[in-house]
Amino acid sequence: MQNGRVTSSEPFRVIFVCTGNICRSPMAEVVLRDLADKQGLGSRLISSSASTGEWHVGERADQRTLDALESRGYDGSLHRARPFTAATFAENDLVVALDRTHERILREWARTDDEEGKVTLLMSFDRDADSMDVPDPYYADTATFDYVLAMIETATRGLFRQLEPALRPSRIPPRL
Repeated sequence: MQNGRVTSSEPFRVIFVCTGNICRSPMAEVVLRDLADKQGLGSRLISSSASTGEWHVGERADQRTLDALESRGYDGSLHRARPFTAATFAENDLVVALDRTHERILREWARTDDEEGKVTLLMSFDRDADSMDVPDPYYADTATFDYVLAMIETATRGLFRQLEPALRPSRIPPRL
């Protein structure tokens, strides 16, 4: 980064992490990707997601997740659950946990201060949040999936507002 902007030709990579990678983290992945695409920054920002466990590896997102996303105009149909691995830290610039349990696990898995420094909570980007945890809707009803998606949308917009200035190409010519 130079002058607060991403200077590399490499995109900035954000990964969202929850328990099974079939409910919350896919929602956040899709929402961030949509925000970047709508602002013409889709090539500068890569959004992905992973799980802290291997229960659902290779599976599509939960149907209720897909339904909630579709009802708001998002497409989560290409998602396939995958686990967070040691290599995932190196592959990403920012690791976003969906609740404090995930944050604790990710910080424990970090092997260096740099890796640990990449970990943050999604809800920290919502200044009006009542909690730092996005509730897991897995054992709940459809309305809870919609509620969780609304929380994720608000916090993800806050995250994107933080990232966007650094993602925009500089209009100032470099100094010689």
